[in-house]
Amino acid sequence: MEEYYIPTGPSETELVEKRSRFIGQVWRVASEEEARARIEETRKRYHDARHHCWCYLIQDGPVRYSDDGEPQGTAGQPMLGVFQKEGVTNACCVVTRYFGGILLGAGGLVRAYTQSAKDALDAAGISVVRRWIAAEIPCTYSLFEGMRREVAAFDGVVENVDYGADVVLSSLLPEERYQDFAAHILDFTAGTVEVLEAGEQLRDVPWREAK
Repeated sequence: MEEYYIPTGPSETELVEKRSRFIGQVWRVASEEEARARIEETRKRYHDARHHCWCYLIQDGPVRYSDDGEPQGTAGQPMLGVFQKEGVTNACCVVTRYFGGILLGAGGLVRAYTQSAKDALDAAGISVVRRWIAAEIPCTYSLFEGMRREVAAFDGVVENVDYGADVVLSSLLPEERYQDFAAHILDFTAGTVEVLEAGEQLRDVPWREAK
């Protein structure tokens, strides 16, 4: 299965540029209807704002954007570009602008809307959706930190640690790397640690933490 990236959670950020206030919001969405609902919610919430520029991308679905009255090409498309550059889908972004009385010019608008979208995506964080193999890794305390590094080296994630007489790391490994990882751990520990498979999961896991 091919992996893809989505926002980890909702976010809201604010940018002020020459007295204009830009409020950036990002949501994870599963359909065009959900994206449209988020846009309408924002229009109602900030009903007195001058512009609500937006974009959304749906996995294997539509990609849309709007400048909402700003000069063509200065808002929606640059916002969309932020998500396309990061490879993020199933996302909706709205940047609301309260005009501050000073014209920013086309270049200034592009920079402001791009930065607002980027700030909101950074605040949301990015998760990767893929098929994982769940693994239980029992080891001694002396091997604990090294084992965490080995999981990360194979693009895995440690989800939980059980501290008992020994340590057990509950981890997720990419499906196609699991067998190599299990063999590597046997070699790495001279046969003293055996990775125990605990099933498959199709899910999202944080890939880039929110800022």
